[in-house]
Amino acid sequence: MQRINRRTMLMATAGALAAPAIARGEAGFPSRPIRIVVPVAPGGGVDTFARLIAAKVKTQRDVSFIVENRTGGNSTIGGLEVQRAAPDGTTVLFHASTHNVARLVLKNAPYDPVTDFTPVALTGETPLVHIIANNRTEKTVAEIVAAAKAVPDKWSFATAQLGAPGHLAAVAFNQFTGLNVPIIPYRGTAPAANDVVGGHVPMMIEAILSLLQLVKGGSVRAVAVTSKKRSELAPEIPTMTELGLPALSFGAWWGMWGPPGLPTELATTLNGWVNEAVKALAAEGRLAPLGIDAYTESTQFFAKWIAEDYDRSAKLLKAANFQPE
Repeated sequence: MQRINRRTMLMATAGALAAPAIARGEAGFPSRPIRIVVPVAPGGGVDTFARLIAAKVKTQRDVSFIVENRTGGNSTIGGLEVQRAAPDGTTVLFHASTHNVARLVLKNAPYDPVTDFTPVALTGETPLVHIIANNRTEKTVAEIVAAAKAVPDKWSFATAQLGAPGHLAAVAFNQFTGLNVPIIPYRGTAPAANDVVGGHVPMMIEAILSLLQLVKGGSVRAVAVTSKKRSELAPEIPTMTELGLPALSFGAWWGMWGPPGLPTELATTLNGWVNEAVKALAAEGRLAPLGIDAYTESTQFFAKWIAEDYDRSAKLLKAANFQPE
């Protein structure tokens, strides 16, 4: 950690020294297309949201936002590329809340996701849904808990990856129900969900936009959502709070980060562009069908959000005696 912190301080200093020059040329920013690095494969929720924002910014500002997928390393390959980029505002990271907890779940994380990046914009949040395989007879959370306590070796969770919102929600589910159900990490939502559909793994918790089609199509059953209120996409599914588990309030969220040392003026400019794009997408009804609640807050708000999310995740994983892999 000492090496990372020293490097971060050096880059921050370099960014501060460069700020006056960048500020003087701010009217011409950006001088080249802005790369949005998405550290997951194309087609998923992160990639879809990033491309919606990129297209809208180009329409509103005539600024080229180019989405580039850089996968691998439990999403750290793309993150490392941004962390090492020049702090000139032309390379940014767009990712889900998974990014925020990399150091908590990976034994050899190549960076500190909190201190080695500059918060730019919180863009949206969506609830998670708890699904169960159709070959299971249990139909409610209470029945799942009772069955898992009676025969624990027949139960497990699938999760998209370590640190994913669904992984943390599954850890919390164990903690707040007194269970110790194994959590099996996969390389993505699709393979994890496919094993639940096939009945190979009993259950899963993940973003509603990723699993709702399976629920609507009858491939799996939904027993609860993790939002404080019922989702407009599936108002028939009860919340964990209604079922007596108010602490199980979790959401998947997305945001944009810049490299360490990104000057405040550039972070604020990018924040304004992204916020205007998200606001327009919400007004046009482009986000509601995806289950995304839009956020258009300041960089300072996002920084506070990041710190609180990290603190909650750290306490949750510590209580579960989770060991980074």
